[in-house]
Amino acid sequence: MNTSEIIILCIGLALLLGLIFLFNRFVMLRNKVDEAFSTMDVCLRKRFDLVPRMAEVVKGYAQYEAETLEKIVRARVEISDMSLRMKLEAGIGRALGNAVVAAEAYPDLKASENFLNLQHELSRIEEDIASARRYYNGSVREYNTLVESFPANCMAKLLHYKRREMFVMDDLPGVSQ
Repeated sequence: MNTSEIIILCIGLALLLGLIFLFNRFVMLRNKVDEAFSTMDVCLRKRFDLVPRMAEVVKGYAQYEAETLEKIVRARVEISDMSLRMKLEAGIGRALGNAVVAAEAYPDLKASENFLNLQHELSRIEEDIASARRYYNGSVREYNTLVESFPANCMAKLLHYKRREMFVMDDLPGVSQ
């Protein structure tokens, strides 16, 4: 083997190792994004489970808010499309926030121990969602950076890796995020 063959072999080996590293990085970041969404989904399910209880407590005081919460309960189905799922979850968050704000107009409701407990639980869950959303969005940002960076973007196109959407929710009135 002469020197030029050894150099070509080393370059080929370096390229192969680079491709393997890049492929493994894509797999790792894709799995990290999926895991982050799963973590956030657990928090979103907790919040969703709170909706029927909130609707029952609010029902006697603010019929409009209770009806809105009940519509959300009926509308939520298992959606595999993350984009549609994120939009639905943002709607649930807004409706719950509106119910909390509506309590200001109903002193009896505001003083109800059940409502206060639910409001505290909602606040805690929203903080968990905000934390999980930050982790998810950070994972998505890292993944998207790899998908869009050269030369990784060439491999991403070849392997059909596409950008993921960030999870953006409107701030809820009366609920810290």
